Amino acid sequence: MKKFGIAAITVISAAAFATGCGSSQNSTATSADTQASQTESTEESIEEETEKSADNIKVSIGVVGSVYDELWAGPKAKLADEGVDLDIVQFSDYVTPNNALNSGEIDLNAFQHQIYLNNEIEQYGYEIQAIGDTFIIPLNLYSDKVSSVDEIKDGDVIAIPNDLTNGGRAIKVLAAAGLITLKDDADFSPTVDDIDKYNVNIKIEELAANTIPSVLPDVTAAIINGNYALDFGLKTDEAIFKDTSVDEEPYWNIIAARTEDLADPDKVEVYEKVVEAFQTQDEEDLFNDQFGGYFIAKGWDQDLLAEYKK
Repeated sequence: MKKFGIAAITVISAAAFATGCGSSQNSTATSADTQASQTESTEESIEEETEKSADNIKVSIGVVGSVYDELWAGPKAKLADEGVDLDIVQFSDYVTPNNALNSGEIDLNAFQHQIYLNNEIEQYGYEIQAIGDTFIIPLNLYSDKVSSVDEIKDGDVIAIPNDLTNGGRAIKVLAAAGLITLKDDADFSPTVDDIDKYNVNIKIEELAANTIPSVLPDVTAAIINGNYALDFGLKTDEAIFKDTSVDEEPYWNIIAARTEDLADPDKVEVYEKVVEAFQTQDEEDLFNDQFGGYFIAKGWDQDLLAEYKK
């Protein structure tokens, strides 16, 4: 029995050794096959993605400012899943995007509110119109010296933006705060000439909007554009009075398209996808969580493309 056991063990050990060597060789061959298969699979995947991308519909949208890259990152990803490649085209000024859109260099733009577009159409004769609303950026009243509007007194200096649109909004905020009273026939975008009465004898100082945050310590209070307030580290809940013009539709930012393109049902269908990709809860969460409420969703319940659909 002992001799048999030893012999058996010897045979088994030899067999195991032989099997082990065989497994190593087979494993090497299998590994090479697997790598080749994975490489082939990766190449096929890349080819499929390339073909898929080539099949996607290309849409370019003009914007102004790096913040729009962040604002459109989510919609861009959603659109890719729907077969639309959204190309975000950055412009360095507010004049060029409408010219580029009107001439067909881009398909859409999203950087302006309706008042600005109306002025551009009146000045240049562009055939462009809104196809969807995005947001409004509030112009709130901030101060390092007083904690409420009631503390503002005669002789205090209030800084406001010096451009027509933001300046007009700022004057409306001052009126809503009770510091001034406007004339009954004041323009939609009023100027200091439209002030009928100073309820508090303040001095209004008109400055370039981007410079106002830096002079906040030197004035009693200032009305600051939301994007500049955000850059300066000011929070919306630090405002001593909040913008009352956020519900005025002409101030809502829009997505715009060429009017002639809206005669094409296929383009309308794609443009609707672009609007819907932006108007989502994820985007509103981004406004609140990442941008501190300085972007406020507006007009998302409106369908500005309704009359152009099939």
